[in-house]
Amino acid sequence: MITVRVDKKMKKRMAERRDVNWSDVVREAILQKIESQQERNLGMAVLLNERNVITPDKGFDSTRVIREWRQRARP
Repeated sequence: MITVRVDKKMKKRMAERRDVNWSDVVREAILQKIESQQERNLGMAVLLNERNVITPDKGFDSTRVIREWRQRARP
């Protein structure tokens, strides 16, 4: 449970709108903020991942390197 404080002027304006469930409005605003932050975090993760992608040199053969590693690992 949380408490939200508003000034008297805003409280008066809110009281004029009795058809609005202000608790629902606050809950929805909090949920939207959480979701937008999660999307932002995901976007940031994608950017960081793209930034860390290493492009191999021209002519690099990963299969050859893997075979060499496997041969070294065998007794």
